Amino acid sequence: MERKDLSVYDLPDTPGVYLFTLGRGRGKKVLYVGKATSLRDRVRSYFDDDLIATRGPRVVDMVTQAEGLSFEPTPTVLEALVREAALIKQYYPKANVEGKDDKTFLYVGITKEDIPRVITVRGKDVDLKKKTTGPYQLSAVFGPFPSGIQLKEALRLIRKIFPFYDTDRPLRALDKHGKAKVEFNRQIGQYPKEFDAKAYKRSMRNVVLFLSGDVSKLRKTLTKEMQVFAKAERFEEASEIRRQLFALDHVQDVALIREDRQEKNDSPRIEAYDTAHISGTDAIGVMVVVEQGLPVKKEYRTFLIKAKTGAQKNDDLASLSELLTRRFSHVEWEFPKLIVIDGGKTHKKTAEDTLAHLGIDIPVVAVVKDEKHRPREVLGTARTRVYDADAVLANAEAHRFSLARHRARRSKRLRTQ
Repeated sequence: MERKDLSVYDLPDTPGVYLFTLGRGRGKKVLYVGKATSLRDRVRSYFDDDLIATRGPRVVDMVTQAEGLSFEPTPTVLEALVREAALIKQYYPKANVEGKDDKTFLYVGITKEDIPRVITVRGKDVDLKKKTTGPYQLSAVFGPFPSGIQLKEALRLIRKIFPFYDTDRPLRALDKHGKAKVEFNRQIGQYPKEFDAKAYKRSMRNVVLFLSGDVSKLRKTLTKEMQVFAKAERFEEASEIRRQLFALDHVQDVALIREDRQEKNDSPRIEAYDTAHISGTDAIGVMVVVEQGLPVKKEYRTFLIKAKTGAQKNDDLASLSELLTRRFSHVEWEFPKLIVIDGGKTHKKTAEDTLAHLGIDIPVVAVVKDEKHRPREVLGTARTRVYDADAVLANAEAHRFSLARHRARRSKRLRTQ
């Protein structure tokens, strides 16, 4: 393939998986499977001039041989990661495994025990045919996962949605009332005091469906289950499933984005800004700094907004202008290579006009959100060397920090009333 061949593919700026193929149609051969925080940016990167220096000759040969491309968008990077593993297992592409020892790959196993656990094992320690590892029989094995760091982070995120155990003895012996006491688990924190076997069985079923890469089936299963609980007026259980469905599409996989971007290339200093208020009260603005794909928390700053704030868009624009003006009055602070704000074209223009008035020439990127507050579009990266994923990462961190600082300020005011 060549760069010009990409024009026939409408690659979206969303997470997902992509497959380089030899041939087309049903008889095509999969040469390589990858995941991306931005399908558009990641696939384009395979046609950069410095590809051989960043990826090596094996990947260059794969791109040269490739005749086609297919891709699957996913709502989150987390979902892309498990889908990538499922596709590597299905196709075992040469470019993914060539020159690598199967024994170095990581797998996830579900133990066949009274209380199943989720464990990670090296390829050298698992018999994939017999589904065993050491003394344990496994009911399911998932993988291979190319990155151990990303797998660890993925399991941490999955566990927040669907709790599971991973310690050798998750439950102590029964107490005098016949109830099992739950052991403290370093990874998950304190599990519910009383062990609910049925609820845990459902949670493990959900974990298995997610790790299999068939998240669409998981969503359908959860939706149907939620409807059954609601009809039976078991509203607490229905509400919990609603939370899980929401989390599947909104999981804050910032750390996964960071790891994925670090595997790709370095990124410049970025400053992201966000404001927070409730009906115009306790308004604050924040600045966060991201360098080389990592947050530099010692350089985070909080500003108490003095401009009038409320529900009107103009109020938000005034707050943004004030925030930028006050930040760049600190000429002793290092200036960024890129500014990221939350909002659309109007917010972007307000930021640019404010900077122009201050005599500062720094590119501004705006992250546009959909009705569910998920990143829908990134405006302004065309004139920069920054990937959309970097901007989304910085924006997510700014939003997280602004909410945390706003809650703290509001709580402090309420305590003093």
